[in-house]
Amino acid sequence: EGATLLYHVSIHRPKPEHEQDVIDSMHRFGAAARLQDGLLEVHTLKDRRSDALIGFAVWDSAEALGAARPALAAATEHDDFDAWESAPIEGFLLDEV
Repeated sequence: EGATLLYHVSIHRPKPEHEQDVIDSMHRFGAAARLQDGLLEVHTLKDRRSDALIGFAVWDSAEALGAARPALAAATEHDDFDAWESAPIEGFLLDEV
């Protein structure tokens, strides 16, 4: 049985004055992700109808994401999400059903 793709989604709700800080952070995360084995795609997206920013990544396996986590954390370790976000970041690890 082959590996199952893993869809990694993070929903950010930045304070208006910190939207660019969050976008820049998400871009750093994406740049780090692109260097990791097992990443198929990564995107920073903005909802047309709300203030939400969506991080969307597709990994070839949960193991690939697990192996990438230290590099991903390092890319954003100095980012002040508590100050920048108006709500807690929502994170999802999704499997197709």
